[in-house]
Amino acid sequence: MLVSFNWLKDYVPLDVPAEELTRRLMLAGLNHEETKTVGNDLAIDLEVTSNRPDCLGHIGIAREAAVLFGRPLKLPAAEPKQASQAVEQLARVRIDCPEICPRYTARVIRGVRVRPSPAWLAARLAAIGIPAINNVVDATNYVLMECGQPLHAFDLAKLAGQEIIVREASRGEKFAAINHKTYDLEPGMCVIADRDRAVAIGGVMGGAESEVSDGTTELLIESAEFDPMSIRRTARRLNLHSDSSYRFERGVDPDGIDWASRRVCQLILELAGGELAAGVIDVGRTPAHRPPIVLRFDQMPRILGIEIAPAEVRRILAALGLQETHTDSMTVAAIAPSWRRDLTREIDLVEEVARIHGYDAIPEDVSVPMASSHRRSEDRVMSRVREALLSAGLDEAMTISVVEPAVSEAFSPWTNAAPLVLSTPILRRADRLRRSLIPSLLVARRTNEALANPWIELFETARVYLPQAGSLASNSLPKEEQMLAIASGRDFLAVKGILELVLQRLNPRAALEVVDYRHEFFAAGRACELRIGGDRFGFLGEIGAAARQQFELRSSTTVAEVRIAVLEKIAVLVPQAVELSPYPAVERDVNLVVAESVRWADVAASVESAAGDDLERLTYKDTYRDAQRLGPDRKSLLMTLTLRRPDRTLTSAEADAVRDAVVATCVAKHGAQLRT
Repeated sequence: MLVSFNWLKDYVPLDVPAEELTRRLMLAGLNHEETKTVGNDLAIDLEVTSNRPDCLGHIGIAREAAVLFGRPLKLPAAEPKQASQAVEQLARVRIDCPEICPRYTARVIRGVRVRPSPAWLAARLAAIGIPAINNVVDATNYVLMECGQPLHAFDLAKLAGQEIIVREASRGEKFAAINHKTYDLEPGMCVIADRDRAVAIGGVMGGAESEVSDGTTELLIESAEFDPMSIRRTARRLNLHSDSSYRFERGVDPDGIDWASRRVCQLILELAGGELAAGVIDVGRTPAHRPPIVLRFDQMPRILGIEIAPAEVRRILAALGLQETHTDSMTVAAIAPSWRRDLTREIDLVEEVARIHGYDAIPEDVSVPMASSHRRSEDRVMSRVREALLSAGLDEAMTISVVEPAVSEAFSPWTNAAPLVLSTPILRRADRLRRSLIPSLLVARRTNEALANPWIELFETARVYLPQAGSLASNSLPKEEQMLAIASGRDFLAVKGILELVLQRLNPRAALEVVDYRHEFFAAGRACELRIGGDRFGFLGEIGAAARQQFELRSSTTVAEVRIAVLEKIAVLVPQAVELSPYPAVERDVNLVVAESVRWADVAASVESAAGDDLERLTYKDTYRDAQRLGPDRKSLLMTLTLRRPDRTLTSAEADAVRDAVVATCVAKHGAQLRT
């Protein structure tokens, strides 16, 4: 935000040098970038944070300076002389998209003479880098930079039917802007139209066909409010940014809309003559009621560590424009001014008092009462997950949330809906919000292979963006879900073991269930869907030859993607202590011959069920295949049962009985044969 030092003095008497002004403003939250000399003036560049759109005008900066230096604030009058003819007889306004443009006001001035601006006005605008055009356009720019409310002047004679219709753009609608470029508009964009065509992109830029020229004699003055998100999307999609869109994106003062309209009309009457029609066309909602905010005086020492007298607190709040509604020895209640929509909570008022009182007035060694806190459950879960994955030899990756179209389409197990597309790619061709983390990790793996890195074991935890049914048509937000993805050069069983390690760290009793899953992305028979307690947990598999070729991978790769929400659901975060048995364990080896289609996970579940509480650990040893000895499509699964009781040593007969029960169960459920 460029500020003219001379211009600022019109609103607040400043007898301090510019260096002192910028220092105090910087301590109050308006960072000073630089100061340049422009003629006999100083152009001060201030960084205005997004929560302070009230400071995007000279009056807003003057308010801050008046409070900081204890000077009176003088605002210009905005009471233009009106003629007798009513404005409703000269123009009409209709809003067809109130969700995008909640309020629109219009005034009409007739009999103006468009000519060059006087020297004082041209100098003021030149000091902040705005070229002079003519007295009407310069007046709108002047008031914009004065109060932060964007305005626009239409040539009323060029408006078909002398009517303003605020509506959404039609698909494929063309618009010629005052920058002499033509833009393709889309639904969701706000346009200001007359009876026949669009004459402005609402909140962004006016049109060439209705702009003020030397022959203009009748003006329609627009002052409106637009939805910040809509303006931001439109400006970015069209790559069309302006001083107006910058302010509308951050929100304008609802009570300042009519003031700015009256102020610019007064200036135009002074500079260009003419007559102002009586009244104003004001269509849309009225400013909302603002509830009072209660500030407890004892919160000042609790939060800031210093005492500030209640009288001083009240003085600062009043100087900032807050309207006091109640006070007593303990509290003060005040309504925030319309230009400070960022003030909604008690802590906001504490911060305001602190910055005006001066952060430099708070001693460095001040003691502030501290209250103990603990990490959120989600953070504790993620800490254990990362610890398990790092201990398994994986490195954490961080990739961006947008990918190229081909990468986005490679694998999307969670939804079949089309991905959300950004209007402006973050990187070259990368404009799709990803629906899976796996393709991003494969791109990272390809990069590491190209650099000949010997160890490429990656995991990432991040959000995916899953469009909901009809979300593109309804403009609703996608479902965002936190995921954990792994890309490893190890085989299927090794990666499955890593996931089981993660589960072990969170809940030793959690069982990983395996369900058939087929997808062209994976090699045939080398993929599965994972479940925990009936909940869909994720996917695991070795990628197929086609996917390896698409991502240009040189080596075989196993990937997994699971939902962190399921991990948070089953996690046991309170440490559990179990007394160890002082008695020795007994082991029994079991070698079962089963059909090739039988999964180890199913056999393991049957073994654990049959062995009961005596089973301390089941260890997979090996899989053996020999068509001549075992028969075609048969395999041998070798496992070890570790048995132990907490109260005594198991006898050999009892251990054999457990083993026999296991074998009998596997014979009945899986058609197994005991290999001796």
